[in-house]
Formats: sequence, C-alpha cells, structure tokens
Amino acid sequence: MQEGVTKFQAHHRHAPLQVDKLGDTWRDLLSWRRVLHDLSVVGQDPHRYDGAGYGNMSVRLHPFSYERGQRRFLITGTQTGKPADLTVEELCVVETYDIKANSVRSFGEIAPSSESLTHGAIYDLNPNIRFVFHGHVPAIWNRAKALGLPTTAANVEYGTQAMAFETSRLYRSTNLSESKCYTMGGHEDGVVTFGRTANEAGEVVVKVLAQAYALGL
Repeated sequence: MQEGVTKFQAHHRHAPLQVDKLGDTWRDLLSWRRVLHDLSVVGQDPHRYDGAGYGNMSVRLHPFSYERGQRRFLITGTQTGKPADLTVEELCVVETYDIKANSVRSFGEIAPSSESLTHGAIYDLNPNIRFVFHGHVPAIWNRAKALGLPTTAANVEYGTQAMAFETSRLYRSTNLSESKCYTMGGHEDGVVTFGRTANEAGEVVVKVLAQAYALGL
C-alpha cells in the first residue's frame, strides 16, 4: 500500500503565504486539526501505513469562485501528519485544479497534500461546502456498511482522477449530500467528511465515530 504519494501533475510555486489575505477560517481549520490529531484521525504512527503521515484537511478561501476547478482552498501540506499543531507555513493554497487533466496548481512553502484533487472534487459538488476533512479511522471504515455510509469502489485508489469521479458519483446516487461522510473502499481506513463550517465537518467525524463504537469494538 502506498501512502502520501502524489498521483496528479503538481504545478507548485514556492512562496510564503500572506496570513492577512487568508481570512480567519484557517484558525478554525487548525483548531479542528488538533482535535482530530488527538483522536488519531490524522497523525503519524510507525506501526500504521509503513510510518507515513496520514490525514489532510482544507478550507475554501475568499473570494469564493463558483466556477468548478477554480474554488481556491487552503490545505494541509504533504506529510504533515506528525505534529500535534501546525502553523501557516505547513499549509498550501490550491489555486486551480483540473480533474480531467489530472492537474493541480498551488503555492506555498510546502507542497499540497496528495489528496488535493479529491478535495477539489468535493468543493465542486456544492458551493456551500467550505471545509473538507480526510482522516483514517479504522472503527468507521470497518463498519461502513453497518453505518449505512456511502463507499467508493474498492479498486479506486486515493488521490486519483478515479477517486474524484467516484466522489461525484456517490454525491449523485447516494445519501452523501445528507450524511456528509463517506469511506474510501480502496484506501485503508480512509474516511472523508465535509460541511459548511469547520464545526459541521468535525462534528460529523465525532458523531459517526461514536455510532461506530456503539456497534461494538
């Protein structure tokens, strides 16, 4: 199993982020990241995934574009799972993304997460989606069917065009727009939630995790 490997064409420009142009939502993003890190939803563990960091989170940026592929977002950088707290220097701005061309354009002091194309695909689902959280939660992933969660096909790898298309398919053909949570059938323990606010996206994770525990360990 590969983890943290970028599978899209990355056009990245190394440049510092200007905090005064990011608004305040990045603070909500990093606050919830700390919560999810404490829950091991994001992180890095030598005994999991060959020691690679896992999990990534993003937030859409003002001004909001309603054009698909141009919904700019701030995302945690590649392989930043280990620290309990991140700084702005460990975030990256994705400016544009083209699912059909398998391409992402970004800038920041660190390259974007390998899941950036999937995040873009989720923002393209609905302009009201403002936050996307991707973590690894065995308790949820192993009980996806019992929990009634939409799940991507088992032969679809993370961070690929196919995953972006699968996400769109689930949104059209399942209850994903209501549940705001799905699992990645071909990506061990992969769980994605989203919402209009950081609290909404984060609370979905916590709620579904509690439901998974209620089913028994």
